[in-house]
Amino acid sequence: MKLHFSPGACSLVPHILLRETKLPHTLAKVDTGTHRTESGADFYTINPKGYVPMLELENGQRLSEGPVIAQYIADRARREDLMPAAGSMARYRVMEWQNYITSELHKSFSPLFNPALNTSAKEVFVASLRKKFEWVSSQLRSGAYLTGDNLTAADAYLFTVAGWSKYVGLDLSDYVHLSVFLKRVASHSAVQEAMKAEGLLTAG
Repeated sequence: MKLHFSPGACSLVPHILLRETKLPHTLAKVDTGTHRTESGADFYTINPKGYVPMLELENGQRLSEGPVIAQYIADRARREDLMPAAGSMARYRVMEWQNYITSELHKSFSPLFNPALNTSAKEVFVASLRKKFEWVSSQLRSGAYLTGDNLTAADAYLFTVAGWSKYVGLDLSDYVHLSVFLKRVASHSAVQEAMKAEGLLTAG
């Protein structure tokens, strides 16, 4: 399999899961500004939507949308700790978090990366995100991870999205339970490996 990624983007989630499951894969870096791959190819010819992640399968099929790719990787590796069994309430809980993160957190960051948006408008989005992260932090009060004692695809997603806060002036340090959670996820070897491979951490 080949994962098309951009360092630190939401493609970090499937990258973490590929490292965690040890499924054979290669990486293809994409410049999301120019929409060119590292080899110089027009990324729109690979994904007409123009964004990462994009997972190319061995049979030539391509799969897009981060939460779906994460589900595919976990299922293919038969890792029910990352994505519980189909039909189980545990799976629906992970999917519930996946949906919340993608619709309420992930998309709320997009305007903050837009240089055309003025400061007062960005302050509205920052305030909204802080309120949402406050609620998320409260949900982490009684557990190590979002749905229990095991790292799931949803935890990798929350870790990745929360990491964008440092780029947009969103201070989350006062949310104690969230801060502890982020440190816990960051300590996983698969997370460390993925971040180093993307140049987000220094090797060593």
